[in-house]
Amino acid sequence: MISMKLVTIVCEAHARKPLTELLREVGARGWTAFAVEGEGDKGLRLADIPETANIQLQVIVRPEVAATLLERLEKDYFPRYGMIAYASDVQVLRRGKF
Repeated sequence: MISMKLVTIVCEAHARKPLTELLREVGARGWTAFAVEGEGDKGLRLADIPETANIQLQVIVRPEVAATLLERLEKDYFPRYGMIAYASDVQVLRRGKF
């Protein structure tokens, strides 16, 4: 088993394209996206209207890539988009996939 980081980003759906470009730029080899809904400090966000929906992006990367990604999100994306991001420790079996 290999130690990696799972970075989860929950954001406005219209941020998807710039975020996936950032993921490639920092070295992520793939990602998974979900339509999500929930409630937070800005109120309830439902997933039934694409223009106002939220998405969740998840990516598994090496720890140094996760650190770079989170720094870029905080500096360049948090001021422009409604989003949160967090990292978790994960163990993977096929390091070559990540």
